Amino acid sequence: MSRRREQVQFRLDPGDVKDLPECEIAAILRGADDLITQGGRTMLTKVLKGSRDKKVLKLGLDQSPVYGHYSSLSQADILARIDWVISSGYLGIEYEGRLPVLVYTEDGWAIERETYAHELLGGLDRLLAKGPPYDMGYLKDRNRGMILRLLELIEESGNPTYIPLLRAWAEIDYQKVGKRINAVIRSLDKLSPA
Repeated sequence: MSRRREQVQFRLDPGDVKDLPECEIAAILRGADDLITQGGRTMLTKVLKGSRDKKVLKLGLDQSPVYGHYSSLSQADILARIDWVISSGYLGIEYEGRLPVLVYTEDGWAIERETYAHELLGGLDRLLAKGPPYDMGYLKDRNRGMILRLLELIEESGNPTYIPLLRAWAEIDYQKVGKRINAVIRSLDKLSPA
């Protein structure tokens, strides 16, 4: 008969943190992205601190755009901010086996989707600066809502220089996404000087 292992317990403690500016909430949510359903509060604290912990480095978490965001704060102060974000309903905690892991709430995902879509748009600008050929495979199999938001941002930009990237992307992505990409191309094409 196997012995059942108890779930690891935790207690949220936002301490003196009563509020956080939107940019800090977005940074914490961005740091959590690579940890969703995989890691917890302690690992997120290490990422935001900029820890050189072996596991952080092994998992490539030092590549996060917010790695070291709170390098000047103590781990306790960072954890209090994370706990405030959880207590405020932007992140949740679920158990994966016996370990508590981070998950996005609907409100948290809405913020992260926007942050990540803008980050991806910046990546497209860097691709344009390099020039063709454009390898767009990194956008395939991403969250559909985030990809659709990225396409909205491209369309809202009114910038027809994105068209070559969009054509390359439409060739490799799924039909539904390709259909939306082609609609954005048509929209931008109308704005292009003749």
